[in-house]
Amino acid sequence: MRDKIIEIILNNQDEFTSGEILSKQLGVSRAAIWKHIKSLREEGYNIESVNKKGYRLIEKPGDLLTYKNISHELNTKFIGNKIIHFNTIASTNDYAKEIASSLEEGTVIISEEQTKGKGRLGRQWHSKINEGIWMSIVLKPDIIPYKAPFITLIAGASIVSALNKLGANTLIKWPNDIILNNKKISGILTELSAEIERVNHIVLGIGINVKTMEFSQEISDIATSLYKEDFKMSRVDIVRNIFMEFEELYMDYINNNCKEKTLNICRKYSAIIGKDIYTLKGDSKELVRCLDINEDGNLVVQTKDKIIKEIMSGEVSIRGIKGYI
Repeated sequence: MRDKIIEIILNNQDEFTSGEILSKQLGVSRAAIWKHIKSLREEGYNIESVNKKGYRLIEKPGDLLTYKNISHELNTKFIGNKIIHFNTIASTNDYAKEIASSLEEGTVIISEEQTKGKGRLGRQWHSKINEGIWMSIVLKPDIIPYKAPFITLIAGASIVSALNKLGANTLIKWPNDIILNNKKISGILTELSAEIERVNHIVLGIGINVKTMEFSQEISDIATSLYKEDFKMSRVDIVRNIFMEFEELYMDYINNNCKEKTLNICRKYSAIIGKDIYTLKGDSKELVRCLDINEDGNLVVQTKDKIIKEIMSGEVSIRGIKGYI
């Protein structure tokens, strides 16, 4: 009921909506409408009420990561059609994996805080309350499992496209880090459940540092946030734009096996193509020149002995010769 009330108010932002109209449209008493309005205010909606006029939103609720806000003006067919929102959770990816079999494709688990957020290779991801975007998208593509890693590139291309259209200047550090001013602002964790010839589900985890201003000493040299770099953006706008960018690229890949647009974005906004980088695997470290990303989404590099080889995502970590990138 609250979802329906706020949807009506959002669609009439500049006008008052009377309690009588809400009561008739929704088939409940005006007293029930008032109780729901009080609950919405407690959630953070700044709703004005004026006698004999009704209710209206005083300001756009740009920072509440609820379904009501994200779905408003969201133009997707299935990504984000269902959003499960938490104030706090251990890990959105872990929760999504637990219930993925019962969820529709495109369902999103999103939380204001993660207490046990994680990144690639089991690393901890600091997910402070209200400071970022911590979410997981459940996908159920009809593809052979070996094609699943390309979805990480689709996610990276979607995040960069969304953030850059909103005014940031982000790059991709292949395959799953998003970079702003040579520091990491976002990471992608793709986890797969599959049998030999079929994918059961994919959980696509995305973490974005939006408002964080202070980072631990451990990561302060490599991590930053949109706000710290002076890009003040609404978290809701970011999420909504990522969903729209992702759905387009994802459907091109799943339905048409079309990779071109994703690859073009990954190449255009690459933070490492044309640069010397280190590849790290266990205790070994190799200096290579990054040449390209090939049609399979693998990194093409040249060794100091002029040998050209491919690197698959998940095989190695990458570092710049003077630091993180």
